[in-house]
Amino acid sequence: MTRSAEITRETRETSVKLSLTLDGTGAGKRSTGVGFLDHMLDLLARHGRLDLDVKVSGDLETGGHHTVEDTAIVLGQALDEALGDRAGIYRYGDAIVPMDEARAMCAIDVSGRPYLRIAAELPPGATGGFDHELLEEFFRALANNAKLTVHLEVQAAGNAHHMIEAAFKAFARALRAAIAIDPTEPGIPSTKGVL
Repeated sequence: MTRSAEITRETRETSVKLSLTLDGTGAGKRSTGVGFLDHMLDLLARHGRLDLDVKVSGDLETGGHHTVEDTAIVLGQALDEALGDRAGIYRYGDAIVPMDEARAMCAIDVSGRPYLRIAAELPPGATGGFDHELLEEFFRALANNAKLTVHLEVQAAGNAHHMIEAAFKAFARALRAAIAIDPTEPGIPSTKGVL
């Protein structure tokens, strides 16, 4: 069984076309018009072992907000679809990732209940067209649409690029663990029988 999804989303602000395969190698191309977001999606795909193709066009003349948020919405929808009923997965995953002087921690529950708790005191500004405040917007949209409980914390500060990169890598590694197939799990990993 291939765990994959293709989603297209068109609004007056953005056009997002995305394909996702959960059990991949990091293959694919990411082109959003926001250079730093492309870099973060590359990291997410590589460290999450996701094959991910993303093509976005949008109203970048107003800034990167709509592009970043809408990309995360579609990625979340694709994760939700590719996971199906969530049978056979580990469900929980966590990771701590250092990036030079920065360090981030992420814990994920593929719970079916969207929630984001984020602690990241980033300096004001932008990196490669990515406003630092968009870190929270990206992960909120992703968690809500993938129906994940996500706790994400930048535990050690420093260079903003490193802080954001550590957060994306920690999320990717935690997601990889949570969505992996558990050979000892015969069904849906919940006493409720549904996630």
